[in-house]
Amino acid sequence: EGQLVGSGGGSVPPGGSLTLSCTASGSDYDGAELGWYRQGPGIKCELVSTISFEGRPYYAASVKGRWTISRDNDKNTVYLQMNSLKPEDTATYYCAAYGSRWPRLCTEWGQGTQVTVSS
Repeated sequence: EGQLVGSGGGSVPPGGSLTLSCTASGSDYDGAELGWYRQGPGIKCELVSTISFEGRPYYAASVKGRWTISRDNDKNTVYLQMNSLKPEDTATYYCAAYGSRWPRLCTEWGQGTQVTVSS
């Protein structure tokens, strides 16, 4: 059993910043690599960033250098600091576990949290 609860979305102008959080509960996610997928209007689901339990990060090329992922294992929480946001970052962001046993479709990970970048 387990649950991932994401938060922190919102609306910002281009160049702005937001921080997403994702808190895991339940044994299903013990030791799991966690992160976010996103899906924008008319765009396929994309893996954005993940971080292993040991703290090894992955970033999609589209966000590398702008965003930072981190995790606090004591709090079972992962954070995504999103800086220099662009209009093309507008999407629904889905907190997820990543790996061979986990689904890779955005729609498998709940309602997600909306991020809108617009002037």
